[in-house]
Amino acid sequence: MRRLRRPSRALVATTAATVMALTASGCVTVHGERELLPAATKSEAEQALKDFTVAFNKADKAYDPALDAGRVTGPLGAINQAGLKSRSITSPQGNPDHRPLELTDAKFVLPKKAGWPRWFVVDTDSNRDTDQGSGDNRWLLVFVRNGSEQLWEAAYLAILTPDEVPAFKTDGGYAVPVAADSAELAVAPEDLGRSYVSMLGGGEQGQFVAGPHTTEWRDQRKKAAKRAGMATQYIDQVTDAGDFAPLGLATEDGGALVFFATRYFERQTAAQGYRPKVTPDVKALLTGEVKNTVTKEWVSSQAVLVKPTGATQDGVTIAGRLQGVTGAKGS
Repeated sequence: MRRLRRPSRALVATTAATVMALTASGCVTVHGERELLPAATKSEAEQALKDFTVAFNKADKAYDPALDAGRVTGPLGAINQAGLKSRSITSPQGNPDHRPLELTDAKFVLPKKAGWPRWFVVDTDSNRDTDQGSGDNRWLLVFVRNGSEQLWEAAYLAILTPDEVPAFKTDGGYAVPVAADSAELAVAPEDLGRSYVSMLGGGEQGQFVAGPHTTEWRDQRKKAAKRAGMATQYIDQVTDAGDFAPLGLATEDGGALVFFATRYFERQTAAQGYRPKVTPDVKALLTGEVKNTVTKEWVSSQAVLVKPTGATQDGVTIAGRLQGVTGAKGS
């Protein structure tokens, strides 16, 4: 799992579909497809976090993607499974440096919603990530479930500093989910991927705040494209179907914290007579033969703070980004 850090520190669907209530007149059925229901009880959320952690540690120790395949999905699943597949080839005996992941001080952010998928967020402290001088970062995991017979799976992970974790809006003790097409935000969640892809491709900066995951990353790409003896091209794609769909929670300031994903391809073509260098972890995922070109496929997961409607600029701040190579092709 790779995390792109800022320059200073370098970066959910529920219980039963039907609730039965006995009354004096008989049995009344409330259908989860229509009624607003909590995403999960706290005990169910706690169990989901425990199950994820156990599976993650088994997979990390053995470098075996099958051991946590049922507990990850979406962009996090794509990054996790590709990383484990690569390491199972480069280190077939397992992880000699395995240190069990510990997620403590968990705070469960449980929204109410109708229908599937259901999802929730867990805000935790991790033993894997400590920034010297600024204290522990927080791991925000988004768990999703697409039906009552399915397992809870972690779809998104964002690693934020404590001050980047917003105060979430609540209603009756439950968090408030944001609709994908919400008109109450500077940019609707369903439009974030398209806007981000456009900006990285050279389009207008739009509502995105300048920084390491936006303007600076775009500038780095421009520099990479001009290296002597090597041409690098980038193609970005919106990735918002199924468990890659954007998910957002309303915040007390009228905005939202939104998770969304994109995919991009990095194509490197060497000058005649040369070949692009391929690292062992990428080579493990490689198909085809590298003659003078290698194309790496990346999945990128963003956690963004979106201001309410009315913001004329700087409406979207990328608080964290997680990315990883998920495939490679030589030609």
